[in-house]
Amino acid sequence: MPINIPSGLPARAILDSERIFALEKPEAEAQNVRPLRLVILNLMPKKIETETQLLRLISKSPLQVDVDFMKTSTHEATHTSHDHLVKFYETLDVLEDNCYDGLVVTGAPVEHLPFEEVDYWDEFKTILDWASSHVFSTMYLCWGAMGALNYRYGIRKHVLDQKVFGIFPQFLQDEYCFITNGFDEMALQPHSRLASMDEDDIAKNPDLQVLTWGPQSGPGLLATKDFSEVFALGHWEYGKYTLKEEYERDMQRGMSNVPFPHNYFPHDDPTLEPLFAWRAHANLLWRNWLNWVYQTTPYDVSEIPQLRAEKRLGTDRSIRHSPESPRTDGYRPFMTL
Repeated sequence: MPINIPSGLPARAILDSERIFALEKPEAEAQNVRPLRLVILNLMPKKIETETQLLRLISKSPLQVDVDFMKTSTHEATHTSHDHLVKFYETLDVLEDNCYDGLVVTGAPVEHLPFEEVDYWDEFKTILDWASSHVFSTMYLCWGAMGALNYRYGIRKHVLDQKVFGIFPQFLQDEYCFITNGFDEMALQPHSRLASMDEDDIAKNPDLQVLTWGPQSGPGLLATKDFSEVFALGHWEYGKYTLKEEYERDMQRGMSNVPFPHNYFPHDDPTLEPLFAWRAHANLLWRNWLNWVYQTTPYDVSEIPQLRAEKRLGTDRSIRHSPESPRTDGYRPFMTL
């Protein structure tokens, strides 16, 4: 099924060239179906590039999906035109009465800063508070995942001496988990970050389960036990050339100690074409998440605030898939290199 996007969104031309079925609003309204409603909080500087990456993955689901875009009001984007933001993005004050099946929170290149020094940190927390009652399930990516893990669960962030940069193996921790259903025992995941989350804090938290883990990159995918929140600390949404462009950009800037992307270029030769070795697992993750949302969210999205309140009180009547975590006192890797 198609994704429904705002009329005139620049990503439409790219999606069409890749034979991805996308409908604009007038076409979508002619179909008598209730699409999933998603909102994307896009914190990345290059918003059009991130829009395209995420819409590629969302489009792989057989479900019809309606997409809105959210921006912060306390940070002015400088890498995307003002006209684009005005035309396609809204702030929370405009969207706060809406209910959504899912929210996607992107990363942001601010992981080296203390959370409190990020200029939209207070607004970020306000959006998460709003989502806890108006959104059925949220997918957080990279810094978005770090911020949510810290704010929601008190997981500490550690700035790293060396950037985690490249393609790293992630080993499956529970082969029967709904979100990673169909994953191979080892999946490759792109990473590009200057920070990590404290693994001891994660292991001690009874609300969280680690779904994939790597000996070099640590936890790559986590979730709450009811999947109302999913945290991807890497970048399965990245395109084939994203790491190459990041590496070349930093080299051209003359930055010192630019890390070479691990396990990305064949034979570590940057003149060779990188291999797109994570695409299948990226598509599967997003398809699984959207399927879980479809299976568990109410048909009438206006019921979501009541259902979220019932979940907090332990009387939830909507969840049909609530697998128990195989670990309640920490975790151990399924296998390591």
